[in-house]
Amino acid sequence: MGECSWPSEAEGFGVCNLNLLGVLDLYIASVNQITQDSNRCKLKLQLWVYSSLAELELAKLENRLASMANVREGHRLSLQLVMEEEKEPAVGAQDQDQEGRTQNLVLVAIALNDLREVVAGISGRSPEEVRVVVSPYRICPLGAHVDHQGGAVSAMAIKLGLLLAFVPSGNPEVVLRSAQFEGELRFRVDETQRPKKSGKENGTVDTNGSVKVEEECGWGRYAKGAVYALQSKGNILKQGIIGLISGSMGLDSSGLSSSAAVGVAYLLALENANNMSVSPTENIEYDRLIENEYLGLSNGILDQSAILLSRQGCLTFMDCKTKEHRFISHQKLQVDHTNGVHKSYKILLASSGLKQALTSNIGYNRRVAECREAARVLLNASGQPDVDPFLSNVEQEAYEAHKEKLEPVLARRAKHYFSENMRVMKGLQAWASGRLDEFGRLITASGRSSIENYECGCKPLIDLYEALLRAPGVYGARFSGAGFRGCCLAFVDADHASEAASFVKTEYSKLQPELASKIAPEAAVLICESGDGARVIGG
Repeated sequence: MGECSWPSEAEGFGVCNLNLLGVLDLYIASVNQITQDSNRCKLKLQLWVYSSLAELELAKLENRLASMANVREGHRLSLQLVMEEEKEPAVGAQDQDQEGRTQNLVLVAIALNDLREVVAGISGRSPEEVRVVVSPYRICPLGAHVDHQGGAVSAMAIKLGLLLAFVPSGNPEVVLRSAQFEGELRFRVDETQRPKKSGKENGTVDTNGSVKVEEECGWGRYAKGAVYALQSKGNILKQGIIGLISGSMGLDSSGLSSSAAVGVAYLLALENANNMSVSPTENIEYDRLIENEYLGLSNGILDQSAILLSRQGCLTFMDCKTKEHRFISHQKLQVDHTNGVHKSYKILLASSGLKQALTSNIGYNRRVAECREAARVLLNASGQPDVDPFLSNVEQEAYEAHKEKLEPVLARRAKHYFSENMRVMKGLQAWASGRLDEFGRLITASGRSSIENYECGCKPLIDLYEALLRAPGVYGARFSGAGFRGCCLAFVDADHASEAASFVKTEYSKLQPELASKIAPEAAVLICESGDGARVIGG
């Protein structure tokens, strides 16, 4: 198991899973400190980091780097912790966690330097000029598989995701490298990008109108898709970017919407480089164009909405038909009236070891088509043949009156849609009132309906889902993402998070030893928290 941490308005960046390409987000002004106090606190933090580095033996630090498989809980690096004491924190036996926090700050300093230095080296700029997009992954506690039908969804960003360090290129050229994949991607933002749904391969259109298909650096399709999306709405881009993108190790294709996070990151970087002012709502549409048109996926807008709109500690509710959203605050502490104990939660992300990109999975698009066919049958039966065939256009009463007309497969898809919408609405009430037990039961029911009615999942994922449900302190669990590979998520009592993570890791190793052996130990079960949405920092 591992502990993750992520940049937020009042926090730094905690190193997770040996991925040293992180960033320390020093937005001290958001802690409501005036400029003078902000500068004093920033200087104090820097002095603490560098003095701590001097105190640590290099050999000891190297050993720590090699064995950081499990970054302990509590390494959140809040600037508030620094501001609570007028003197620098001491490293000593009297506070066993202090040494761990200090080491983590040292790693953050190294990570920040690495990230900026690499891009500075590629671009020939100074590290101070490098800007960084923070694009988090997301989870969907309730609202599974209904966004593409205009349903109601809930989501939150987590303190785990990817970083895109970049500088404006000074010309139309884009130069990109990846910390996870080989190769270098080069293209120009003044070339017209060709969408997949045009019937031709993704590529660029040169001056004589012929399509140039580039096979190298497949990981760069989202960057070209971002240019396509911006171009499709009439935006003229003049500045490319030079950048390095780095995701959380081992979490690509894990059902955490890493693909949407990539698309959002490229959009924000290109917009920033071209001095464009774009709202989150507009970027939700731009990212939809990347996925639906440029890449040919049939997914909805849940993923990019969560990544762009989320606020730490809140559940984001979105009506995917009207595009309206609101934030539901959670009572962080819940009183168990049987014994007076206060409860809080953590999020578990358990990896199955199954890897398959959504773009290569025909099962996803087929189920979307089945939902639309179910909607068509129900609308025809209710005398509305000309209405767009989305289940959100079918009234609950019409569904109840005509559901017997659906063939078995379509009936199951419709049953999942209408029951999931109901679970979302009940879940919002449970979350707002701090009833974690009830919220968890609804998550588990969502997972069960995904298996029985939406018919996603497979033996390894179901084994993992059921292991989570048996784990101590777990409120509820379900698949994350499309449910064909990747991971499962669970909400767990904060006091039992480590115990539950160890239990699930052990149980899954027994049930699926071959797959479990392919998962890095530190990535098998992660413990994390909700976080803020995507943003650009620095520069």
